[in-house]
Amino acid sequence: MLEIRALECIRDDRLLFSDLNFSLSAGEVMQVEGPNGCGKTSLLRIVCGLRQPEEGEVLWQGESIRHNREDYYANMVYIGHLPCIKGDLTVLENVRALLDTRSLSIDAKTTEAALARVGLAGFEDVPGKALSSGQRRRILLAFVELAGAKLWILDEPLTALDVQGVALMESMILEHRAAGGSVMFTTHHGMQLDCDMRSIELSAYSHADWQERD
Repeated sequence: MLEIRALECIRDDRLLFSDLNFSLSAGEVMQVEGPNGCGKTSLLRIVCGLRQPEEGEVLWQGESIRHNREDYYANMVYIGHLPCIKGDLTVLENVRALLDTRSLSIDAKTTEAALARVGLAGFEDVPGKALSSGQRRRILLAFVELAGAKLWILDEPLTALDVQGVALMESMILEHRAAGGSVMFTTHHGMQLDCDMRSIELSAYSHADWQERD
């Protein structure tokens, strides 16, 4: 489904990684690992098309996402480590606003069922500014549940979640994998997934002695 070819990323005149190659097939889960500052978030943003690499390309179904954006974005959902929840919108309005970014219209019953699954039943009319950090994160889980994307790209998805929320995120990933979906994620927390999981260590693709090119 997803192929990464010879990616190179530079930030603040520092090489984060280069000659990075890997692929992600249907039903696969991959964790991106490495110390703080090694480029995990930068990599995810490149994979999502939110940042351009210095070198290399990202392919979806064998075609560069630069030439296949519509199909790629219809099949990929990205959740950053900072929740993009609007404080003046209610829980239900926030979910609908997120779905609008994908031109999706989901009926009220299905949306309310997704909110119930993530522990937000009865919170539909509560404004985002009145929610805890964990509850705002759960809005994103409901959005992921409803988005219908084949590829999930998750940056620190366990942030602010309690024990029940972590278990929910883990079960959602396993269900998505079982349905043929793929997941790429970073986390500083332990992810207990009862499945085969690949990992990639970004620090192995950096060069400490690299100097800025002319």
